[in-house]
Amino acid sequence: MSFTIAIIGRPNVGKSTLFNRLVGQKLALVDDEPGVTRDRREGQARLGDLEFTIIDTAGLDEGAKGSLTARMQEQTETAIGLADALMFVIDARVGLTPTDRAFADFARRANKPVVLVANKAEGKHGELGAMESYALGLGDPVQISAEHGEGMGELYDALSVLMPAPAEDDDIEDDAPETEEDVGKRPIRVAIVGRPNAGKSTLINHLLGEERLLTSPEAGTTRDSIAVEINWQGRDFRLFDTAGLRRRSRIEEKLEKLSVADALRAVRFAEVVVLMMDAQNKFEEQDLRIADLVEREGRAIVLAVNKWDLVERKPNLISGLRADADHWLPQVKGVPVVAVSGLMGEGVDRLMKAIEEAYATWNKRVPTAALNRWFEQAIAANPPPAVSGRRLKLNYITQNKARPPSFVLFCSRADAVPQSYLRYLTNSLRETFDLPGTPVRITLREKANPFAHKRKRPS
Repeated sequence: MSFTIAIIGRPNVGKSTLFNRLVGQKLALVDDEPGVTRDRREGQARLGDLEFTIIDTAGLDEGAKGSLTARMQEQTETAIGLADALMFVIDARVGLTPTDRAFADFARRANKPVVLVANKAEGKHGELGAMESYALGLGDPVQISAEHGEGMGELYDALSVLMPAPAEDDDIEDDAPETEEDVGKRPIRVAIVGRPNAGKSTLINHLLGEERLLTSPEAGTTRDSIAVEINWQGRDFRLFDTAGLRRRSRIEEKLEKLSVADALRAVRFAEVVVLMMDAQNKFEEQDLRIADLVEREGRAIVLAVNKWDLVERKPNLISGLRADADHWLPQVKGVPVVAVSGLMGEGVDRLMKAIEEAYATWNKRVPTAALNRWFEQAIAANPPPAVSGRRLKLNYITQNKARPPSFVLFCSRADAVPQSYLRYLTNSLRETFDLPGTPVRITLREKANPFAHKRKRPS
């Protein structure tokens, strides 16, 4: 079992900076504004030869019952309950505050080992503040600078005392190459994206069966892209909850820019992207922009029309949604559209099945013989147009990779093939080989002329 440590402390003492330092990546958003972190975030940390699970938490702060601040503290308390040990972080440059003293008592009541960390301890002022922390009664403070990486050796010494001895490795190492079966067992990486307040966190909470992510009627509650693991009917998924994506012209605050950049990274890391739309305001301009971004990134896409419980039911409503999707998003024609209610759980099973099917389509490879037969028929049915009086010669096509399905078309003049004819071939590929909704790439390549190096003989 992995040893788990929760980082706790009041807001803006550098918990997320320390988290990023220990996991070796900039996973958590960091800003001078207090209270940036809201949801708890887990990561695999490494310090020397120590490996453990680290949990970044929201800053401990007092708030009215039921408020967002109070629910943030509930998330922190949950993290403390899951942890084997705590790192209580203070700001050494500021020194002890009444809030630090109050939450030091809170940490003691958790009845778990506590490592007192005096962050931002570089310089004379930091050293004085670290000396003050002895008054908390949590033992000797470990003086560090998470931003500059100072004091990591002392932190290693403090943590190594708490952690269990590592299990002895077997003498025989398993160096067998990864098989297709192993790849098939990996969790499908799914990013949930959409405009603010589309219900992304609510949907993930329903899938988890717990209030793992903070939700609020106020738009912009989610800031970090939080990853959670679920198992649905024997298949593992890794879901990324992301911040709402607004139009670029409306993004003014630095923190929101960081949140949006984090969401875009989640899209690039994902294999399937679920675009959530509000059923009462679907196919808005921003929805179409997000879908276009996902297609350009080459990710499988599923449309989830959320808050379906608020819609008046009429005949042919679902078929109308699919027709609207094909009209507004021709670049991913046939994209799966699922009506869901993240709050009530309606349509969630259909959504997870659609994600699996979209993932399978995204990984699809077309047999070469079938591809050649299709190519001959497609050209015979609609020959390429002549350009400047010269006929275009399309030689053959081959699939060079999947994820998404990508093809190389060899021809006589690559720069002269019209985009309209490429769209015809793409749509024909989708229809013939059942590739609905997934991006399809066709790259043009000129076939080498074996006689190009020979000069003409003089007459």
